[in-house]
Amino acid sequence: MTPAVKALEQAGVDFSLATYAHDPRSPAYGEEAARALGLPAEEVFKTLLARLDDGRLAMAIVPVPSQLDLKALARAAGARKAKMAEADEAERATGYVVGGISPLGQKKRLPAFIDASAEALDVIHVSGGRRGLEICLAPTALITLLNGCFISLARAP
Repeated sequence: MTPAVKALEQAGVDFSLATYAHDPRSPAYGEEAARALGLPAEEVFKTLLARLDDGRLAMAIVPVPSQLDLKALARAAGARKAKMAEADEAERATGYVVGGISPLGQKKRLPAFIDASAEALDVIHVSGGRRGLEICLAPTALITLLNGCFISLARAP
């Protein structure tokens, strides 16, 4: 049981779990999850951390096939610029390893921004806190738990 799953159980939120055998050679964790679970990639969201120019970290949750628009994230967070956090920094802040970073149950509560495309979906899939574990839940439940907001953050690669 991961901190993400514990957080969902404590909140009494409806969710389901899906597991798959993670291939340690896979460089694209979200794409691997979508493929292994037979899910549309647009329903699988990756959790990314960015360092804002004022020193804060912010969390962006975007569909796997998309790239994060760092300028949009910075604006949403009230900063001028943002850059991707280093992997070790993201792992320290969240308590999870890269490829298994869940938006839920993190060590520190970070400002959370979910791509607006999630609003049109009944459910989305996010990491469950380890590689090979996905959580399926309503995007409205996720936004409420994270005290976050929907905003256009994704752009085509």
